[in-house]
Amino acid sequence: MKNIGFLSFGHWTPSASSQTRSAGDALLQSIDLAVAAEELGADGAYFRVHHFARQLAAPFPLLAAVGARTKKIEIGTAVIDMRYENPLYMAEDAGSADLIASGRLQLGISRGSPEQVIDGYRYFGYAPPEGQTDADMARRHTEVFLDVLQGKGFAQPNPNPMFPNPPGLLRLEPHSEGLRERIWWGASTNATAEWAAKQGMNLQSSTLKIDESGKPFHVQQAEQIRLYRDAWKAAGHTRDPRVSVSRSIFALVDDRDRAYFGRGNEGEDKVGYLHGTERAIFGRSFAAEPDALIKQLKGDEAIAEADTLLLTVPNQLGVDYNAHVIEAILKHVAPGMGWR
Repeated sequence: MKNIGFLSFGHWTPSASSQTRSAGDALLQSIDLAVAAEELGADGAYFRVHHFARQLAAPFPLLAAVGARTKKIEIGTAVIDMRYENPLYMAEDAGSADLIASGRLQLGISRGSPEQVIDGYRYFGYAPPEGQTDADMARRHTEVFLDVLQGKGFAQPNPNPMFPNPPGLLRLEPHSEGLRERIWWGASTNATAEWAAKQGMNLQSSTLKIDESGKPFHVQQAEQIRLYRDAWKAAGHTRDPRVSVSRSIFALVDDRDRAYFGRGNEGEDKVGYLHGTERAIFGRSFAAEPDALIKQLKGDEAIAEADTLLLTVPNQLGVDYNAHVIEAILKHVAPGMGWR
């Protein structure tokens, strides 16, 4: 069995060729797609967070709205850029959204990806201390966030408060019990995956990884997952961790699918450079008739290692078509892979 969800970047553009032409469209269609995915039997609705872009940004209003409209589906992010976040305010937002969703939040967080603007986190009021990098700052924000999610009191109460206080130090409210165990770290290197394991976070390994060996993407990703699990075990955590991978997968079952994705030119890994010098490897896309698709996916070592698969969806093609994309995987591919 494998959890299967979708991952949407929430792209929007005021173009006649797009069915998602405004930020309002992106948000409302994201809610509708989550509702449709739940009805189809999918396990998760996940959203990417990008600042200064025509994509989804502030995640918590969206997560809360999805939580209010659905009953069972997991609701998450992949990922929130922690360089931009006030971890205490974020803990309040996350606790509120999780309570609205009755404990279904699965929050993916990370150092973040290349930005639309130069050092965009500085516009949000954050800068790394002298001698540290923005990645160091993201990890420090994360450590504070994880700490306050435990629900322990840490703030000295006012001796003359406006409202009565419970005894002892005060914690942030609202607190959602169990959310701390539903935080995931988006890791692009083996070292950060091992760091996430030590911190007791689940692992999100996406369609990009720093090229550390020259091996195919899915092989490097599978190795990363195994290193993560070894580090988790060595850290002595008592629960089983969760691991997700993201893939662009399209089952060609009708003429629309063949018109959009049937050209067959996405079958190889791609290489790019982050910050101009850091070699990164990007996973291939999959698009084929269901029987051929099953054979291809069975060769992906990282999918086999993960318990959760996130299907990246082309959200600008509209809710109905994206629901069809998800349904095609659940109906025509998942049974043949032993996922259902």
